[in-house]
Amino acid sequence: MDVIIYHNPDCGTSRNTLALIRHAGIEPHVIEYLKTPPSRALLQQLIARMGIPVRALLREKGTPYAELGLGAAELTDAQLLDAMLAHPILINRPIVVSPLGVRLCRPSEAVLEILPPSQQGEFRKEDGELVLDASGQRATTA
Repeated sequence: MDVIIYHNPDCGTSRNTLALIRHAGIEPHVIEYLKTPPSRALLQQLIARMGIPVRALLREKGTPYAELGLGAAELTDAQLLDAMLAHPILINRPIVVSPLGVRLCRPSEAVLEILPPSQQGEFRKEDGELVLDASGQRATTA
């Protein structure tokens, strides 16, 4: 299965998502989007394939979101895209592309929706949270 992850290695959610993909026996194509940002056309395509509004892809925490006034409701999608292209850190992550769909994987286990059901045993996030049980099934939360 051909899988692409737009990844930030400094982000725990992104690292957990990458680990879940690998746990499924898939070695994805990793694009560190801060080093190699997507083009405007690709970013628009990813947003459309995810079926989310442009604003939903904006990251606030640890970015120049507030300084740039990006919370202003009157900003157009084009203006929000301009900001993300000028400051790729504003693009929320990780975005995963697979033949089964495209997702903004927040939380990281959202990636399971677009991977084949081939998980191999237990998986825990970096913080120890159980995501998959010993049989590779989604762990239930109490």
